Amino acid sequence: MKELIGAAIAAGATMAGVGVANAGVAGSIQVTSDYVFRGLSLNNNDPAFQGGVDWGNDGFYVGTWGSTVVDGIEVDVYAGWTPKTGPVSWDLGVISYNYPGAHDSPGARFDFYELKAAGSMDIMEHIILGAALYYSPANYGGTGHATYWEANGVYTVNDALNFTAAFGNQEIQDADGPGPVVTHSSNYNTWNIGATYTWRGFEFDLRYHDTDIKAGSDIEHYTYGPSSYHAGVNFTIKRAL
Repeated sequence: MKELIGAAIAAGATMAGVGVANAGVAGSIQVTSDYVFRGLSLNNNDPAFQGGVDWGNDGFYVGTWGSTVVDGIEVDVYAGWTPKTGPVSWDLGVISYNYPGAHDSPGARFDFYELKAAGSMDIMEHIILGAALYYSPANYGGTGHATYWEANGVYTVNDALNFTAAFGNQEIQDADGPGPVVTHSSNYNTWNIGATYTWRGFEFDLRYHDTDIKAGSDIEHYTYGPSSYHAGVNFTIKRAL
């Protein structure tokens, strides 16, 4: 399963910045020291190149996003709605994960989709707290259904600098993929904290990430091995287009 799992867990958090209500098209490109999502390296601890484009109007949005990964490329397509109820801003959407050129194995389809429900609220000046839930009824690689929940926060220092942190839990019905009947699911916790600085259209993000995955555990089958889930620091440079 190790060769199947990397790109599967990629796009959810990357979509955190989309869904704005303003009409128009926005794009970006970025390079990152490692493609890390939900605490796992998706590019064998090597740099990755990424980019996307979004269209939004009156609270609705659609977009696409792509990245290099260990075994090729990932191309995601997503859409959603961003209503507001009282002080809470919502992001309700669906994400389709696609792997052009990948060869599905029996019982282990590569492409899949996730449903997303997220909300955030300004609790005081400079501080935003949020939470998100992602659910896939048929997860990548024949691993059954999967659920990821996350609590996150933003502290805005000024227009150029902010600090962000998140804590989440990923649960997988069958971390091994197709095989014997599964009697229990597997899960792991992940967390990250970092800072983003904006300068002349560039964003610089420095972030620490970690998980509580143990060597030899069932959930390890959902990774590329110890080097993919150990603690690390990731640096990303992003440019808006």
